Amino acid sequence: MGSHETEFCTVEVGDGISLQARLFKPTAVTSDIVIVLVHQYSVLGGCQGLMKGIAKELAEKGYQTVTFDMRGVGRSSGKASWTGSSEVQDVIAVCKWASQYISAERILLVGSSAGAPIAGSAVDQVEQVMGYVSLGYPFGMMASILFGRHHKAILQSPKPKLFVMGTSDGFTSVKQLKDKLKMAAGRNEIHLIPKAGHFQMEGPAYDEQMAELIDKFSATL
Repeated sequence: MGSHETEFCTVEVGDGISLQARLFKPTAVTSDIVIVLVHQYSVLGGCQGLMKGIAKELAEKGYQTVTFDMRGVGRSSGKASWTGSSEVQDVIAVCKWASQYISAERILLVGSSAGAPIAGSAVDQVEQVMGYVSLGYPFGMMASILFGRHHKAILQSPKPKLFVMGTSDGFTSVKQLKDKLKMAAGRNEIHLIPKAGHFQMEGPAYDEQMAELIDKFSATL
C-alpha cells in the first residue's frame, strides 16, 4: 500500500459561499483520474468526515482524492437545503476547483446515499467528469419525495455509471434499482452487496470494499 498526505483547502462557490475541502495526495500518483467524493445527507449529519475512510483507501491506491463539506456543514458557509438542489452547485464548484487547482482533466464523481442524487445532477454539468459511482442511491418511494428531482439528470446522462447497493437497503429495493436503470442512457453497471443495509454499507467496515469497486470501475473509463 502506498502512503499519502492531506491538505485542507477552501473552495469558493459564489454567492458568498465557501466550502472546506480536503485533498488526499498519494506519495506516488498512479492515475490521471481525480476522485471527488460527495457525502451523505447534510440535514441528517452527513459530512466529509464520513468519506475519509474511502478517501484514504483510494489515495493509497494512487488516486488524488477530494472530500468536502457541502454548504451549511462543518466549516462550510451557507445553509443546507432539504432537497439537495442548492448543493449541486457545490459539487460543480469543487469539480471546477479540482480541474484548476490540481489540473484534473478527468474526474470520477462518487456520491454516497443522498450525495448520490446530488452528484448525479452535476455529472453532465462538468465536462471533466468522465464517470459516476453511486453508493446506495435512494431511488425508493419515500426518498424520491425529497430527491426525485435529481433522478432524470443521472438516468439521462450518457456517461458510464456504477450503482453499488446493499441487498437489504431500506430505502431502495433491488427491483426498484433495476427498474430505474432499464430506462437509463449509456453504460450502467450494478454491484450488489449481499445482506448489507443502507447505513451499514456506509460504515467503516465497507470502506475498503467500496474503494476496491471504485478503483476497478475507474480502470474502465
